[in-house]
Amino acid sequence: MQRRDFIKLFAGTAAAATFAPRVNAQGVPKEIRIGYQKTGVLVIARQRAALEKHFGPQGIGVKWVEFSSGPPMMEAMNVGSVDYGAVGDSPPVFAQAAGAAIVYAAGQPITSGQGILVPKESPIRSIADLKGKRIGFTKGSSAHNLVVQTLEQAGLSYADITPVYLTPPDAGPAFANGSIDAWAIWDPYFAIGETRQNGRILIDAREVTKTNSFYIANRDFAKNHGPILQQIVDVTTATGQWAEQHRDEVARSLAAITGVPLDIQTVAADRANFVIGPVTDDVVATQQGVADRFYKLGLIPKPVVVRDIVWRSTAS
Repeated sequence: MQRRDFIKLFAGTAAAATFAPRVNAQGVPKEIRIGYQKTGVLVIARQRAALEKHFGPQGIGVKWVEFSSGPPMMEAMNVGSVDYGAVGDSPPVFAQAAGAAIVYAAGQPITSGQGILVPKESPIRSIADLKGKRIGFTKGSSAHNLVVQTLEQAGLSYADITPVYLTPPDAGPAFANGSIDAWAIWDPYFAIGETRQNGRILIDAREVTKTNSFYIANRDFAKNHGPILQQIVDVTTATGQWAEQHRDEVARSLAAITGVPLDIQTVAADRANFVIGPVTDDVVATQQGVADRFYKLGLIPKPVVVRDIVWRSTAS
């Protein structure tokens, strides 16, 4: 990646927002801003109004902001227009390398629901067959990391494929019309590709690597409102625990909020993991491997130390 492209990815428009949350006389924010995508625990929390029920009695409102992928959410969080959100493993690595004002607040293992699709009739039958092919994925996303690690597993290099950087809404049509040979993606788009766009799973991410998704917070929000952030994490964690036991309701919640058909969200919900936990040493080590790999490939301009931006709650 060219340095100018990397900087552009996370430059953002500082004029859009600066971190200056409106607070009451006690210094408590009047509103928390939550970034979410079309799947996951935060969508469920929104549908169940879990955060609104928790913070309403404290006089704190909740604003929900939808993103198509993690990189633009990290950009928004960096400039302070989002306080908390969920992303895959790669976006915070790119963001940290760009000096973004973020911290890791919690982690969540990814056990399924992500992979590489090819058309059902495609001659591509193995990872090795990806050599020379056009693979679509979102730059700086968890799918980016999946592609890199998948190629490594087969002894291929990043230079052996033609990356086609597309957001999920753009990649779906490109996959359906044959403009790309393969598509690295996550649910619910992964399920859409399977069920609606004639896709065949070439690689399930769990066959390639252990990976995590993360709950990220704006650094200043975490510093200035640690107790509030801890409450957000607690509510998110409790929602995840509920979701593990109520997958049918989860699918309906996801469909209602996102507009993605119920049958697709049912596929996504049935194979998802909703368990949220702290960013442990093991999680940090796995994430550091992602960061080191990206630096080695020249995808980020400098090495990063993941542990440096792990938030530690002071709550007893």
